[in-house]
Amino acid sequence: MRPARPHPSSRLVSGGAYGVTVLNTLVIMSDEHQRRALGCAGHPVVLTPNLDSLAATGTRFTNCWTPSPICVPARASFATGRWVHEIATWDSVQAYAGTPRGWTHSLADASHDVVSFGKLHHRSAADDDGFTQRVSPMFIVGGQGWLQGLPRRDPIPYDEASELADQVGVGETAYTRYDARTTKQAVDWLQQPDRADTAWAAFVSLVAPHYPLSAPEKFAAMYPASEVPPPEIGVVDHTHPAVAAMQRFFNYHDYFDRETEARARAAYFALVTFLDDNVGKVLAALDASGQRENTRIIYTSDHGEMLGNRGLWCKSFMFEDSVAVPMIVSGPGVPVGRTVDANVNLIDVASTIEETVDAGTGGAGGPGESLWHRANHPDSDRVGFSEYHDGGSITGSFAIRSGEWKYVHHEGFPAEVYNLIDDPDELVDLAGTASIAKHEKGLARTLADIVDTTVANDAAFHSQAALIESHGGRAALANAFRFNHTPAPR
Repeated sequence: MRPARPHPSSRLVSGGAYGVTVLNTLVIMSDEHQRRALGCAGHPVVLTPNLDSLAATGTRFTNCWTPSPICVPARASFATGRWVHEIATWDSVQAYAGTPRGWTHSLADASHDVVSFGKLHHRSAADDDGFTQRVSPMFIVGGQGWLQGLPRRDPIPYDEASELADQVGVGETAYTRYDARTTKQAVDWLQQPDRADTAWAAFVSLVAPHYPLSAPEKFAAMYPASEVPPPEIGVVDHTHPAVAAMQRFFNYHDYFDRETEARARAAYFALVTFLDDNVGKVLAALDASGQRENTRIIYTSDHGEMLGNRGLWCKSFMFEDSVAVPMIVSGPGVPVGRTVDANVNLIDVASTIEETVDAGTGGAGGPGESLWHRANHPDSDRVGFSEYHDGGSITGSFAIRSGEWKYVHHEGFPAEVYNLIDDPDELVDLAGTASIAKHEKGLARTLADIVDTTVANDAAFHSQAALIESHGGRAALANAFRFNHTPAPR
C-alpha cells in the first residue's frame, strides 16, 4: 500500500474522445452475483431498484464474462487487465501480490487517491497492490488461501460442501455484518468535506450475495420460500468426464432437498437485494457529495452462481450462470439507457480506467478494451474468454464465445460446443456433429489465437505441484486449515 500524494483540486482529466470532464472513478464489485439476477435483466423475482436505476442512467452489457469463475484468479485479472494464464494466478492459493503492476499503481503514480473498501482477495497486506489506502481489506486466508484445492488429479475430498445447505437461513452472518460496515466506511469517506479537493478512484468491494445463504430479516421477508421459483434448469447428470469430475467434487446438491433448495434460493435473492441496498447507500453518498456529475461508475461482480441450476451450486463451471456477470457503467460520456450485447470482460476495467484518467495502467497493451469506448461503439465481433485451473478440475478448461457459438476446451478431453441463441441453457452439446464441424474447427483456431492450452495447462499443474511439495505434500494439505468461505475480518 502506498502513501497518498497531495495534488491540486483543479486537476480534471479529459474523458478521452467524448468531450467530457471526468475527475473520479467509483468501482463497485460484488461477489457471486449471477448475471440473470437483476431486475433490469428481466428477472421475475429479484428486486434490485438501485442497480436498475444505475443501468437506466448508463449502459448495461448483457454479455460480460469473468476471466475465471473463482474469486482469487478473477480478482488478479481484474487488478491487472491480464488473463490468468498471462500472470499465472491459477488458483485460490496464487493470489495477486502486486505484480505485474495494475491500474491502481498507475493511478497512484498519477497522484490519485486510490482507496479500497472491503474484499480484495489479494495475497497479503505486506504486498504493494497499488492502493494508497485499504479500509477493512479481506485477503486470502493466512496469505496461503485454499490449499486443499491444489491436488487436482488426486483431489482431497471436499467435505465442506455439506456446509452450504446446513447454513441456509434467515439472519445476519459475518459476511452481512462485514458488508454493512464496508458500506458505512465508503459512505463516510465519500462524505468527507475535502473529498472534492482530490482526484480519486474508490473500489468498494462487497461480499454479498456470496454464501452462507442467510440474509437479514428485513430482506429475507421479501422472499417467502414458498413463492420462489425452482431452478431455471433442472438437474443434469453430466457425462462429460471433466464436468462430471467437477460435479462429483463440488457435490453441494447431495445435501439439498426441495425445501432446503427453495430456502437457499430465497436467501440468495434476499442477499442480492441486500447488496442492492448497500449499492444505493454508496450512490446516495456520492450524490450528496456533489461529485456524481464528474464521476464514472462501474458495477460488476467477480463471478456468477449456479444456484441449483443443473443440480450445481456456487461457481467454477464454464456454464453461463457461473461465468457470466453483470456489468453496468454510468457517468459522463456514457450513453443513457443503452444495452450492449458485445462481449466484454472484467479485464476491461483496467483499460476503462486508463481511458478515464489518461494514465498508462496495467491494462495498457493487454487484451482489455475500454468499456466507455464499447458503450459508445457497441458493434463488435470480439471474442469472449474465460479459463479455470482451480480445485475440483482434473484438467484446465478454456471457454470462448464467438457470435452465437460457445466453445469449451478441456485439455486432453473432448470439447463442448453450444449455440447460445438456439440453446441458451446449454443443454445440447453439438461437439463432434457433422453439421457444425466447420464451426467447431474455426472456434478451436480462435481459441488457439488467445492461448496455447497445452502450455497453460502444463504450467498450472507444474506450479501447483511445486506448491504441494513446498507445503509438505498432499497429507499435510488435507490437515491444513479448511474452510468453505474466507473468514471475514473483524
